[in-house]
Amino acid sequence: MRILIIGAGNMGKTYAKSLLASYFTQPKELYILDKNPIIDTSLLEIPEHQIFREPNQKISEADIIILAVKPQDFEELSKTIKPFIHSQQIILSIMAGITAKALSNLNTDKIVRAMPNLPAQIGMGMTVFTCTSALDKKELFIIQNLLNTTGKSVYVEDEAMIDAATAISGSGPAYVYYFMEAMINTAIEMGFSRAEAELMVNQTFMGAVHLHNQNKLTCTEWISRVASKGGTTEAALKVFSSNHLQSSIKDGLESALNRARELGK
Repeated sequence: MRILIIGAGNMGKTYAKSLLASYFTQPKELYILDKNPIIDTSLLEIPEHQIFREPNQKISEADIIILAVKPQDFEELSKTIKPFIHSQQIILSIMAGITAKALSNLNTDKIVRAMPNLPAQIGMGMTVFTCTSALDKKELFIIQNLLNTTGKSVYVEDEAMIDAATAISGSGPAYVYYFMEAMINTAIEMGFSRAEAELMVNQTFMGAVHLHNQNKLTCTEWISRVASKGGTTEAALKVFSSNHLQSSIKDGLESALNRARELGK
């Protein structure tokens, strides 16, 4: 399985590492195209002659082409790689907002749109993806296995759901860090050292998520188990409720969704 990754930024490198570590492909079958010099030693498993700075005929030899560049760079990139792409190749895009229709201008109808997130870097990612009808079941299976080298994935039929996934899981880690930072800073104000505060908050988040995953209780049910009537947790939750925190979170997610849609226009 010959794979070309275009764009050697954080996500491009993540896929390179994951594909090799999982033996999805071999170093001799993995190619990298990036306009900038690549000095990351983590890519040294790939022979130097398989790392390119300019588009060339090698693009035509790939079975799957992963587009891992910034969305704003796609228009210029597409002009340079289009002459080398043919109808039997699969284009896998992880660019936010670039539609399957726009991607189909690259001489192939076999298009996959995917939205991974940052934890893919440690094999704990969440990816939501969709594809055109030009892919058969075998090809869809291959793509899902590829995406699962970075964590877990969910297939959706409606391409519009990719924008929703961008707002929820794609941007989601930042929301978690935002809440964690607020808790850490408050813990420091209460008298804990930064090291103590970070340990307390990090372990609290990890423990809560693992506990949730190992049981069938809903989040609401877990909240009721922590919050006793008249207790400290209830006091905090009442403040959150009076400040309409859930509504603010919803508004933020909808704003992220709207922005994802704007990027696709």
